[in-house]
Amino acid sequence: MQAIVYRRYGPPEVLTVEEVEKPVPAENEVLLKVRAAALNPLDWHFLRGSPYGMRFMSGLAKPKIQSFGIDVAGEVEAVGSGVTLFQPGDEVFGSCRGACAEFACTAETNLARKPANVSFEQAASVPVAAYTALQALRDKAHLQPGQKLLINGAAGGVGTFAVQIARWMGAQVTGVCSARNVDLVRSLGAHQVIDYAREDFTEGAQRYDVLLDCIGNHSIAASRRVLSRGGIYIMVGAPSGRWVAPMDRSIAMRMLAPFVSQKLVGILAHWSQSDLALMSDLMASGKVTPVIDRSYSLRQVPDAIRYLEGGHARGKVVIAV
Repeated sequence: MQAIVYRRYGPPEVLTVEEVEKPVPAENEVLLKVRAAALNPLDWHFLRGSPYGMRFMSGLAKPKIQSFGIDVAGEVEAVGSGVTLFQPGDEVFGSCRGACAEFACTAETNLARKPANVSFEQAASVPVAAYTALQALRDKAHLQPGQKLLINGAAGGVGTFAVQIARWMGAQVTGVCSARNVDLVRSLGAHQVIDYAREDFTEGAQRYDVLLDCIGNHSIAASRRVLSRGGIYIMVGAPSGRWVAPMDRSIAMRMLAPFVSQKLVGILAHWSQSDLALMSDLMASGKVTPVIDRSYSLRQVPDAIRYLEGGHARGKVVIAV
């Protein structure tokens, strides 16, 4: 079978399409015929091995795991002897190692059934971005109906899910994005949309209960200005560097937190089958619709990564296998 492989850290050019052995599912695993995969900033961080501190986890000199991609959607090809939730032919989506391939194996607990009204590409776009948005708003912010939420980066992968999830939770949503994305963010359910080129949200008079920051392009001090006393700042994304960034921002938040009235937290999403099932239900009911910017073929994965790294994707970038 064909799969995307990278044997050293580096730019997108180190990704190659290779013929590799088709995987065999373990006892509790499902073998998927991959129909689509989706890319996340996490993928290019692993590809480049940056910030360098993460190499203690991913491999110092070269990557420990040389397959590529996490978000996946496809059809169940075969199941291990201990699998009880799925059978061959089921259409599913979730997380795995090596999603950018014709076949991939993953534990059955990493998957949920794909709603019939959602395409494979839309379903593949869900896991990492939706986990992040849902767990940030529900578990970190404890978002309540009527609360005021500001989403900086509302047109991105996490942002487009966050707008819709927050509306479902009953919040008053304000999104920050570029002018070309104002109509998109409004169509997703935002009550108000700020064009960042015309207005700096940190200088406005409005105060919010929660700020979900998917960009990190303002200082923590500036971001705190738009929060009410007791408000919550949640860092999803921030500018990256070779050595420490964006981890330096997390460290600064922890040092500052005891001395300010607002709560400053980061979010590192975790896999959750129950959350995946919830997202399946929300998509089936039409309350959440994944936003796809561009679709690439397996051989175009390097181009897809370059586009994603540019930081201007509307919603998700997917790979059609």
